[in-house]
Amino acid sequence: MLASFLPLLLIPLSLALAWTSAAPLWVFISGAAAIIPLSNWIRRATEQVAERAGPAIGGLLNVTFGNAAEFILALFVLRTGNVEVVKATITGAIIGNSLLGLGASILVGSWGRARQTFDRAHAGLLASLLTLSVIALVLPAAFDYSERGLVSPERAHVLDERLSLGVSVVLILVYLANLFYTLVTHRDVFAGAEEPGTPTWSLARAISVLAAATVAVAVEAELVSGALEPTAESLGLSLFFVGLIVLPLVGNAAEYASALYFARRNDMGLVMTISLGSSIQIALLTAPALVLGSYAFGHPMDLVFSNPLELMGIVGSAFVVSSIALDGETTWFEGVMLVAVYALLALTFFFATPR
Repeated sequence: MLASFLPLLLIPLSLALAWTSAAPLWVFISGAAAIIPLSNWIRRATEQVAERAGPAIGGLLNVTFGNAAEFILALFVLRTGNVEVVKATITGAIIGNSLLGLGASILVGSWGRARQTFDRAHAGLLASLLTLSVIALVLPAAFDYSERGLVSPERAHVLDERLSLGVSVVLILVYLANLFYTLVTHRDVFAGAEEPGTPTWSLARAISVLAAATVAVAVEAELVSGALEPTAESLGLSLFFVGLIVLPLVGNAAEYASALYFARRNDMGLVMTISLGSSIQIALLTAPALVLGSYAFGHPMDLVFSNPLELMGIVGSAFVVSSIALDGETTWFEGVMLVAVYALLALTFFFATPR
């Protein structure tokens, strides 16, 4: 039990470093490291509340807080005006969950096993939603490209923003429809064989932990966002790379750990839900919510990914994951392929010159 609390000492450490005007690099590292255990506490508290609330409300809670740490971190980065970094974080989260998270889980789960199986129907739904996500994120960039030269740059920018707002509304509606489909009308199909857990925390404790961890993540996210640019400069990294690789790893570390744990338990259906479901949630809920929320910060964000490398990463990851997920089984070599694709993309992002 003590081991689960020790990482929380990073919170006062990061605050002390910030208050004593320590080097931004150390503030960034300590703040980012503190977000990882806090994400795990948010996940644990959400599960405890969900087990008491029933499957429908519980599923809604898991959706709301599933990527809470990453969403809060992106909001604070957005508040500083680094819109392109936020977009890069969206891309990095999608490819990180789909490739690195799933690939590493397959590798760990396949150790000592010839193959692992999962429900093809649920995987098919996830693959379809991932494909929809790709189409929705590629269309604004294609629209922007088609409009350039036909209208003035100012008009093109306005059209990009309006299209992004419309796409965001559609994506959120699709996600809500998916929740209704999986949690209400077809709950028996997607419930799986796993018995519902028994809550071990009181409701008051679960809500208190959830609230405290969320507030703490917001505090740490402000420290990380404030130290972002000087840290990238001191390490010789582009903000593009930090947004695509570093920040998503911080925001999704707790989900990676959960996926690895369930992979060893041979529950690949749940691993698929965690890994692909998180990517889908980023594309269908988190990204649109950031677009809508960006207007409150005075830094309107659209869904135009101007760097073709980002689009290549999203499309490529969706293609590879879909080809692996649709047969209902995984082997260790498929995990190698997913991790290899992630490594190739990370190398490309590292050497890419920022725009």
